[in-house]
Amino acid sequence: MALSDAVAAIQQMQQRIAMPSAVHGNFSGTAQAFQTSLASEPFLILAALAAVYIVLGILYESYIHPITILSTLPSAGVGAVLALMIFHTDLSVIAIIGILLLIGIVKKNAILMVDFALEAERAQGMRPREAIYQACLLRFRPIIMTTAAALFGALPLILSTGMGAELRRPLGITIVGGLIFSQALTLYTTPVVYLYFDRLRELWESRHRQTFFPPKAALGVPDAI
Repeated sequence: MALSDAVAAIQQMQQRIAMPSAVHGNFSGTAQAFQTSLASEPFLILAALAAVYIVLGILYESYIHPITILSTLPSAGVGAVLALMIFHTDLSVIAIIGILLLIGIVKKNAILMVDFALEAERAQGMRPREAIYQACLLRFRPIIMTTAAALFGALPLILSTGMGAELRRPLGITIVGGLIFSQALTLYTTPVVYLYFDRLRELWESRHRQTFFPPKAALGVPDAI
């Protein structure tokens, strides 16, 4: 039986037998770690995302492009959950650790493309569409190679047998499922998100300039002849 189902069954039994108010029960060991992870999981994920956003924002000197990179993470989470459902595996503590590991593994696809595109824009003067297109062409092989290396590195966790194999298997399932699903999507979605946010940036900068730097004619100042 799954650990979550066992914990729920024990709690239902505790309510059914009507224990005295002076008697209290607590879980220990793996069950305690499971309950603690469920309580702290949203905080851990938000803290990890915030740390990644701050680091990427400092690296690229932008508020928008870190969001482009982080946009690859939902597909990894969906792929990990789908893989667990296909293999009929519960979302255990180890599986949650695998999802957290995907935050660092999956975002490198977008980093490779965004980093090259920004460098092409700043150094070579390319337009955003041309820059991200060149990034997709030139960074396709490194993305495939690094993803394949991480995927084959996680396969032994799924295929291994012996003592403790059932504990490691959810970790490998989440990593492999998240990598396959995100790889199939991020190669197409990252350029779209990059161009969309770049247009939002240009729109914001144009409105910002019109607000704080109005034309001279609007201030009643004649243009120089």
